[in-house]
Amino acid sequence: MISTTESESHFAHLDKMSLHELLTEMNREDKSVPIAVEQAIPQLEALVSAIYDRMKNGGRLFYIGAGTSGRLGVLDASELPPTFGVEPHWVVGLIAGGDGALRKAVEGAEDKPDLAWQDLTTQNIAPNDSVIGIAASGTTSYVIGGVKKARDFGCLTACIVCNAQSPLAQSVEFPVEIIVGPEFVTGSTRMKAGTAQKLALNMISTSLMIRLGRVKGNKMINMQLTNNKLVNRGIRMIMEELQLSEAEARERLLKAGSVKNVLKQFANHP
Repeated sequence: MISTTESESHFAHLDKMSLHELLTEMNREDKSVPIAVEQAIPQLEALVSAIYDRMKNGGRLFYIGAGTSGRLGVLDASELPPTFGVEPHWVVGLIAGGDGALRKAVEGAEDKPDLAWQDLTTQNIAPNDSVIGIAASGTTSYVIGGVKKARDFGCLTACIVCNAQSPLAQSVEFPVEIIVGPEFVTGSTRMKAGTAQKLALNMISTSLMIRLGRVKGNKMINMQLTNNKLVNRGIRMIMEELQLSEAEARERLLKAGSVKNVLKQFANHP
């Protein structure tokens, strides 16, 4: 039986469509993705709750994937340190074939079931850690092999897949299945499936960071001040929170290094 992610597109003769038709129909297909993600919220809630229990006690989070799925995991993990001020080793994204595969496919890497565990061991994985396997098909050997080894080791294991009842989902404790249907271009899972995975990763990591105290109100008070835009954002946060002038907010921020440090210092010494 052909899997959902490999099934025939709802649209024939894409090469005969006008540009307007192509863009309109792609957009129409994309609108179905958030609805599919919404249906997976109970699975996402159970997963985030379980990961949170481990992370608040020192556990880390790993994403493993190949191709588009692997790149999305690396992207999500790499954005957390500047956004929430966490250490880079706290959430780690691993892709089959290593960092070189972020730009160019590494032939055969995703078909090696032992490779992900090798990659995880180089990161000093521990039993209190969590591993999320990301694979639209749910059949990627690299990911399945990795989560099976991690589960045997004592790690919490989960997955984000876009086919129902996949081998990957059956290998983990917390499967998240987001069924988005056939792709606009048959089998091109960088499209709807990739969008669904990105949305799910946003929800997982952001809710974890909020629960772990990396946000105050709706503000990223732990963000790294890596450019002028973020410095100015931090100044506005401090002005709003502490009712300070722009000049004083800037001085305090640049001296303290983060919005969180300014707020802490102000609470002790107004």
